[in-house]
Amino acid sequence: MKTKLATMVYLILLMLSNACTGTPDEATTPQEEAAATGQQGVEGHNEESRQQETAASGVSIATTTTYPRPGGVESLRTTTELGYWDSERACNGYTLFAASGTTFLIDMEGYVVHSWSIGTNPRLLDNGHLLDAATDDPSGFSGFKELDWEGNVVWEYYETRGDYHPHHDWVRIFNESLGDWTTLYIANRDLTHQECIAAGCNPSDGAQIDCIVEVNMNGDIVWEWSFFDHLVQDVVPSADNYVEAGKTIADYPGRLNANLPGRPLKRDWLHCNSLDFNASRDEIVINCVQGEFYVIDHGCTFVAGNRDQSVALAAGPAGDFLYRFGDPARYEQGDPPSILEDWTASTTGNKQIGGSHDIQWIDDGLTGEGHFLVFNNGQYLFECTPQSYIFEVDGFVGRTDTEKDEYVNPPDAGYWTWTSEDNKDSHKQPKLISNQVVWLYSSKSNQSFFSHIGSGCQRLPNGNTLICADTEGHIFEITAEGEMVWEYINPVTRDGAVEVLPDCYPMTNAVFRAYRYTEDHPALAGRTLTAQGLVTELYDSLKSHGRNGGQ
Repeated sequence: MKTKLATMVYLILLMLSNACTGTPDEATTPQEEAAATGQQGVEGHNEESRQQETAASGVSIATTTTYPRPGGVESLRTTTELGYWDSERACNGYTLFAASGTTFLIDMEGYVVHSWSIGTNPRLLDNGHLLDAATDDPSGFSGFKELDWEGNVVWEYYETRGDYHPHHDWVRIFNESLGDWTTLYIANRDLTHQECIAAGCNPSDGAQIDCIVEVNMNGDIVWEWSFFDHLVQDVVPSADNYVEAGKTIADYPGRLNANLPGRPLKRDWLHCNSLDFNASRDEIVINCVQGEFYVIDHGCTFVAGNRDQSVALAAGPAGDFLYRFGDPARYEQGDPPSILEDWTASTTGNKQIGGSHDIQWIDDGLTGEGHFLVFNNGQYLFECTPQSYIFEVDGFVGRTDTEKDEYVNPPDAGYWTWTSEDNKDSHKQPKLISNQVVWLYSSKSNQSFFSHIGSGCQRLPNGNTLICADTEGHIFEITAEGEMVWEYINPVTRDGAVEVLPDCYPMTNAVFRAYRYTEDHPALAGRTLTAQGLVTELYDSLKSHGRNGGQ
C-alpha cells in the first residue's frame, strides 16, 4: 500500500512518544491508545484490519494497517482515502461513487477495482451495467446513458421536449404491467403564466413544477405524474382546485398548497432530488428538498399500452398523495420552525426534515424492510446547533386496524420529545420527533458529520448503514448502535486527486451519493475485481486517457 506522508509523520511521532514515556515497543490497539491519552469514541481511531477471505466468490479483500485521522474534532488538514476499517463488523464489499466525471468502484481498502469515464449519480444495475446522467451535473442534464462493464454505451435516452428539464434522480424499475424494464426520472416542467393563474396562484416570474416521467426501453413515454395536478388553494374561489365549502388546507393532506406561506410558486419551486420505487406495493416516493417526501400510487394509475389514459388517471384523485412526511405545517396540521421571543432560542416545531435527500424504501430482507430511509440534511429546522441526521421512518406507526395496509398521517401518530445526551455542551434544544421515526443517527459532534447539500444513505445486508456526506466527500459506515466501522474521504477535488485535503470550501471534493455492493451482488457475478491502485495513484492517468479501468 502506498505510504503517505501523514502516515510517516504519525509513526515518527508515535515512536518518539514511546521513547519519551518509556512505553514498550509492542503495538497497542486504538482503544488502548485512547485510554492512555484520555480520548474517547470510535471515530478518529483506526485499528489494524484483519485478513478476510470471501469463500463464496473467491474474491479476496486485502488487508492493511490504517492510522488515525482527526475525528470528532475540527481539523483544517486531513488525509484522504481510507481512514478506518473494522473488517469484522463492516459490511464488506465494494463501494461505488463518482467524482468530477469519473465513477470509481473501490474495495474496502480504497483500491480501485474498476472505473468508468462517466460520473454524476451512478448506480449499478443487476446486469453489471452502469446507469448515469449523460452530463456531469446532478442539478440538470439532458438525459441518461447506460454503459456496460467495459464502458460501451448500450442504451441512452434524451428528453426532447423543450419545456421538460430532467434533474437529480432516476430509477430503473421492472414494470409488471408491461412485463419489461422502464426508467422513472424527475423533471421540472415549465409552467405558463396562464396555467398558474388558473391554478389559483400568480408568480411574479417564470414558474416550474416537478413531474415524474416513465419511459420504456425504446424511449417512449408510457406514464407521467405531476405535482401541478395535485394542488389545492384557498385564495381564488373561481379556480377548480379551490377548497370545498367549510374546508381548509388542513383537510387536504393528499394535495399540495399552491400558495405555500412565504414560498410562492417560482422556478424550481420544489427542487425534488430523489425518488424510489416499491415493486411489491407498486408505489413511488419522491422527496422535496424543503423537507417533505410524498408517496403516490403507480399501479392504480398505470394502463399498459395507453399513455393518455395513464396520464389522465395520474392527474386525477387516484394520483393524490397516499402519504407525506416531514413538514405538517405545509398542510396546516402542525407548527413550523420559528425563532422564539428570546431570539437566542428557537423551535423546530413539528417539522422533521429539511434540505433532505435520497429518500428510499429499505429493501425486503434487510433490517427495517419496508420502512423509509432518508438523509435529513438538517436545513431549515432553525436549530441553534445544526447538523445532519439519518431518519428511518415507519409510515404505519399509529395504525389502529392492523388488517388495513394503509399509511397513517404523521400528525395522527403523535410525537415524542428528543433531548441531547449532553444538552449543556451541544447547545441542542429539545425538539419534537414523530413517533414514526423508529431509528435515527447523528454524530455526537455536529462538526463530525454535517452536509447541507446533496448526500445519501443505504441500509446494508448486515444491518449497518452506509452514509455519504456530499459537501465533504465523506463516506462512512455505521452500525445500528451508531459506531463507525469504515470511513473514506474522497480525494478527488476540482484541482485533481490529493493525498492531503487542506481547508477548503464545501463541495471541493463532493460525492453526491455512494453505494456498497457485496461480493454476491448480481452486478459483480463473474467479474474479476483486482486492486489496481489508489484513486490518488490512478486519477491522472484515468482522466488523461478518458478510459474505463478494470476487467
